Amino acid sequence: MKYSLKFFIIFFLALCFAGCSTGDKKDLSDGLKVWHWASDRESAFQELAKRYEAQFHVPVRFELYAPSEAYAQRVKAAAQTNKLPDIYGILGEKRDFASFIKSGYVADLTPSLNSDGGGFVWKDKLFEKALAVNEFAPGNEYGVNPGIYGVPLDVTTIQMVYNKKLYEKAGLDPGRPPQTWEEFLSHSSVLKAQGIPRFVSGFGEIWLIDAFASNLAMNIMGEEKVFATYAGKVPYTDPDWVKVLALFKQMADEGILVEGAVTMVNKMAEQTFANERAAYAFNGSWCVNVYKGMNPDLQYGAMLPPKATNLNPMRIWGGAGTSFVVNQKSGRREKAIQFLKWLTEDAQQAFLSVETQNLPVSKSSIGRISPILAEFADDMDNATHPNVYPVHEISAVTEAFDKGIQSILIGEKTPNAVAQEVQRIKEKESKKNQ
Repeated sequence: MKYSLKFFIIFFLALCFAGCSTGDKKDLSDGLKVWHWASDRESAFQELAKRYEAQFHVPVRFELYAPSEAYAQRVKAAAQTNKLPDIYGILGEKRDFASFIKSGYVADLTPSLNSDGGGFVWKDKLFEKALAVNEFAPGNEYGVNPGIYGVPLDVTTIQMVYNKKLYEKAGLDPGRPPQTWEEFLSHSSVLKAQGIPRFVSGFGEIWLIDAFASNLAMNIMGEEKVFATYAGKVPYTDPDWVKVLALFKQMADEGILVEGAVTMVNKMAEQTFANERAAYAFNGSWCVNVYKGMNPDLQYGAMLPPKATNLNPMRIWGGAGTSFVVNQKSGRREKAIQFLKWLTEDAQQAFLSVETQNLPVSKSSIGRISPILAEFADDMDNATHPNVYPVHEISAVTEAFDKGIQSILIGEKTPNAVAQEVQRIKEKESKKNQ
């Protein structure tokens, strides 16, 4: 019995050591782990993982955590316990991105992006405005060392779309959407006369209001004056800001928004436009894939938001769509970087574009995209993004401004009243930060 017990203990320990050894070996041979939130791209990612393993004998495991809110919480929790994967995406504002970098969870990819590989520099193959979203410039307000810390997989622009079939039904030229605010109001009147609902967007999600309002603001007063406002040098009671708010008052007075749009989430707004219950929508280039699933026969085109003035160009939000970062603390950093480089090569970019109907980040892949995506791509030169602004507004002020627009759209407040209220909050919040 004593010998049996001794043999059992030795056998048990041998199993433990074997198990530990196998576990260590499994960890090292387990390949790369990638976390993401993009449920619409899950099948495409899984197919690419198979192709990469077949080509390079390195397994890649994509793990989906959706919706995006749940994903963001998972990433934050994993950072606190040092359990982040080799590759992941960071959702949130630029300051959130900066905090991950300063905590040592994001590798600086600048040297790799600037390296010459196979006769070309990796960075030069990608759209500059997409890379800029993941870049921290010298002297940035977050104290992050200058560099590019993320790799975009696709490009997006947020602008307007219009229904060509409804345009034709109203007797309007389906090849000529409105280019100015006056034309927009005129075309809207024609559509109204034909009983056609006009404008929809997910304005219940105030970031969409913020995007649309900043487009109009930069057109009316120019980028520099907008940034000067954020810096506290121009008040929101300035006549130019009141002009911006007055455009939303015009939309309310003319009844241009479809019923419920002010509190509507974007998914419902997308369904409304896809089902031809609105002639216009304000949405991002990701809508091409969404509308395809909702109504494959939808006939529509993309357009810049109509200009309120010719004094300044119309700016739209755009840049990187989905971006991945490499975990600085991963033991597989170089393998992770090589995988991201492979994902941005032409063959993989073309595959992703076809499968997900998103704009490729590779410049040389643009020629392979669908005509409607090409319409979004044509306006990339007009793109900007809050992540590349030299100065940012206080979040409480932005929220007050966007909610103020909601109040204007439902007829509760006037543009002047909202401007004064936002300026009061600006002054109050600025004092807190002094």
